[in-house]
Amino acid sequence: MKNILQLQKGEKVISFFKISSYSIKNGRNGDYCDFELSDNSGKISAKKWDYNPTTDIFQKGDIVKIEAKVDEFAGNLQLNIMKIRKTVESDNIDISEFIRVSSRNLLEMESEFKQFLDSITNKYLRKLLDIIFTKENWEKYSRIPAGISWHHAYLHGLLEHTLEIAKICDLMSKFHQEINRDLLISAALLHDFGKIEEIQGNIDFSYSDKGKLVGHIVLVSLIISENIKKIDNFPSELENQLLHLVLSHQGKLEFASPVVPKTLEAITLYHADELSAKTNAYKNAISMANNSESNWTQFIRLAETDLYKK
Repeated sequence: MKNILQLQKGEKVISFFKISSYSIKNGRNGDYCDFELSDNSGKISAKKWDYNPTTDIFQKGDIVKIEAKVDEFAGNLQLNIMKIRKTVESDNIDISEFIRVSSRNLLEMESEFKQFLDSITNKYLRKLLDIIFTKENWEKYSRIPAGISWHHAYLHGLLEHTLEIAKICDLMSKFHQEINRDLLISAALLHDFGKIEEIQGNIDFSYSDKGKLVGHIVLVSLIISENIKKIDNFPSELENQLLHLVLSHQGKLEFASPVVPKTLEAITLYHADELSAKTNAYKNAISMANNSESNWTQFIRLAETDLYKK
């Protein structure tokens, strides 16, 4: 069976996919099913034009078996579904085929993260990190994606993203001795920690009610403030500096940062975050493009351009 990236225009396919989204829409010839299907190689749009209200009852996250023809619409491949059904036990589905996972080895990333923790010499910051990164929190933190759709949007994606940022910040600290490395690396490790409360799910990740109402930037600032209270004589200036870094790490007010970067460490963290996120997002957009006959991806709204694939 082929995965999504292997599909070719004009061929017929019988395979299993996960439903990433599903809705019933009104067409000129009646209602039809509009799907976004996915596997661990990417996503593809699909249509079932002959909607049957008795049998065509699906939910996001369902694994389905389909028979379809690979067509093209607006320069992108699209599946024209002829038959579709939910999977049954005898299909012997391996769920890992439908979940995108970081290409990096998890144990290797865990080791790198610990090395960054062990490199923190400031006793207050190290104590704070040890309090926050409990075994229970680590299980969530090391599993979830950094985002739902834009960058590092796969299992262990947040950990991969965090390590990229920490490495960039570490390099910049070597270039610029004025940078407070302990402060910068600590902020890099913590800046997206609020996503353990913002993002929920084990296979189909989504934003929690709390995440939508409060947001990961505010959530992590609250977590930091609450845990600093457990540390005797934590310097107030150090607390203010650390909070400023996490609050400003998205750079601009219109990008949800409550404040803009106003310190050397804060501007470094912001640009490290941008570099990691944008590079990963563009790389994945190119690798997942299924308009195989073109040298260009479709227009990507978040990038505000199409991307050259060669």
